[in-house]
Amino acid sequence: MPADSSTRTSSAFSTSSASPATALPCVLLTGFDPFGEAGRTGPAINPSWLAVKALRGKRIAGHRVVAAQLPTVFGDSTLELVRLLKLHKPALVICVGQAGGRSAISLERVAINVDDARIPDNTGSQPVDTSVVPGGPAAYFTTLPIKAMLQALQDAGVAAEVSQTAGTFVCNHVFYALMHALATQRGFKRTRGGFIHVPYVPEQGVPNLPLPEVVRGLRTAVATALTTGRDISKVAGAVS
Repeated sequence: MPADSSTRTSSAFSTSSASPATALPCVLLTGFDPFGEAGRTGPAINPSWLAVKALRGKRIAGHRVVAAQLPTVFGDSTLELVRLLKLHKPALVICVGQAGGRSAISLERVAINVDDARIPDNTGSQPVDTSVVPGGPAAYFTTLPIKAMLQALQDAGVAAEVSQTAGTFVCNHVFYALMHALATQRGFKRTRGGFIHVPYVPEQGVPNLPLPEVVRGLRTAVATALTTGRDISKVAGAVS
């Protein structure tokens, strides 16, 4: 079971740096550029990138955070993600996306091998009923300790939930590609990975969470993922 939460949190947020000789692997966080109606009905922003960028260069549990923006484009997003994985060889990877209509930070449980785009991506591509990875497994579960992360977020007073679907747009596409890469590519056997959706920020509409709250929640989630070896058991399912 994970360590006491107060001890875990205080050590996880330590700002002390490891010496170059003992430097820990980095944490890779990714967000997306604006997409869809952004810029036509509201400001051209994406809170997933704003939150990830705010943590760039920080140290969480001794691990330096590397932040990168992925294009909201089928195919190109996964090519960039795989490049980043090979370049940085992170200990932990969390891809972050925007989920308009949600009011809490959503810890995604499962990625499915389906692209079924309700709207075009940022290049106009709109795949329907196609595979993310032809011949790949039907689905991958996150390897993040999402129940412990949920508990930590709730203890911190941040609105959070476990989500049973990451959709079928570019977010799920990237989530599935990430888990497939970690499962099949050499050198990533011990790398944990998963996906988090964040709500709109206030200037985009409702429901929303202020950006500082999203950043605080994301930092808490990363710290918990880095300091929790075995996930806890906690009710967080859905009836429908």
